[in-house]
Amino acid sequence: MIDDPVYGTVPLRGTAQGPGVAAVEEAVRKAAADEILPRFRRLAAHEVLQKSGPHDLVTVADRRAEEHLTATLTELLPGSVVVGEESVHADPARYDALGGDAPVWIIDPVDGTRQFVRGEPNFGTLVALAQGGELLASWTYAPALDLMAIAVRGRGAVLNGVPLRSGAPEPGAVLKVAHSHPDYTDEAQKNALLGLGCPDIEARPCGAAGLEYLAIARGTLDAVAFNWELAWDHAAGLLLVAEAGGTQMTLTGEPYRITGGNALPFTAARDAATARRVRERLLAGG
Repeated sequence: MIDDPVYGTVPLRGTAQGPGVAAVEEAVRKAAADEILPRFRRLAAHEVLQKSGPHDLVTVADRRAEEHLTATLTELLPGSVVVGEESVHADPARYDALGGDAPVWIIDPVDGTRQFVRGEPNFGTLVALAQGGELLASWTYAPALDLMAIAVRGRGAVLNGVPLRSGAPEPGAVLKVAHSHPDYTDEAQKNALLGLGCPDIEARPCGAAGLEYLAIARGTLDAVAFNWELAWDHAAGLLLVAEAGGTQMTLTGEPYRITGGNALPFTAARDAATARRVRERLLAGG
């Protein structure tokens, strides 16, 4: 296989033939073009619903895009299954597929639904392919911004075809860190996140998770600290960061697992030293 992750196929376990990287990119772009962009800034009131509360929204675009991607991606890879945000909301048992042997498509059809509903362009479509709990490839697409980032395990990452390298912050620089909102977590995690309120960290609430991970891979954000572990929010971005040269760790110092049970909050960062600094602040708390 050639080294450029934009071309070739995704390597699966054993001798199975993986899907074409470019074919998946085309499927993601088409789902956004058909189901998401036509509804951007054109949503009717009845097309926006609450799931668990006012901060957990779903739109007709989320549902239609996930249905579109489910049909297309499982056709590209026969025998694969889907763990999508909306399908798991309807049937939580679907999440268990992340621990199975079959290849799994992890889909967030509209990452940043609140931004999408407000008519802001900072939203995306996230797709990752995993098998046996291991991330193999990911596609992070921001259609309103015309950004497509692709990562393939062991073969690097690109943004619009240009290789991505996260690099390291300048020595002694104040770290730019995006984090979960402390009000949307339990007391222990809230206290951990308050540890980011220190002079050597410039902290702000996060936006759409996928675009925050992309900012780390591009070197324009130093780290994130998240207190939730749902795979569709993190899988694509964590592989993107790793293949761009970054790293991640949970509060115990172990790697984040897409199957769950992680010690939270966890961090992803441009390099290992930055990840350790953020983890130390989280352990210290407020």
